[in-house]
Amino acid sequence: MSTATDLIERYIATWNEPDPAKRRAAVDEIWTEDASYVDPVAVTDEQEATAATIGAVQQQFAGLGFRLAGPVDPHHDLVRFTWELGPEDADALVVGFDVAVLSEDGRLRNVHGFLDGVPTT
Repeated sequence: MSTATDLIERYIATWNEPDPAKRRAAVDEIWTEDASYVDPVAVTDEQEATAATIGAVQQQFAGLGFRLAGPVDPHHDLVRFTWELGPEDADALVVGFDVAVLSEDGRLRNVHGFLDGVPTT
């Protein structure tokens, strides 16, 4: 893997990948086989479930896209970053903050997500 910023940019791109086969290939490439993803509304414990969860989120928020909302902040085997979900060139509808734990080979081992800004209506 390359830098933490490159990895997280690829992670965000995976959340925007509409093709299920390409999305699954991206998950397989940047996540370890036993990686987990946990946020307030989803929990996965392996690559197939992670790819399926991303697809379900895309269906729920059709027409919206994920983007980084600031710098990627790595240290040791940890990376934190803020992301947004919204229409292109418009204010975000959802804002989140994730902390990723990296494996020794630089892939995602665990991602812990937090939702900071969620619509109330």
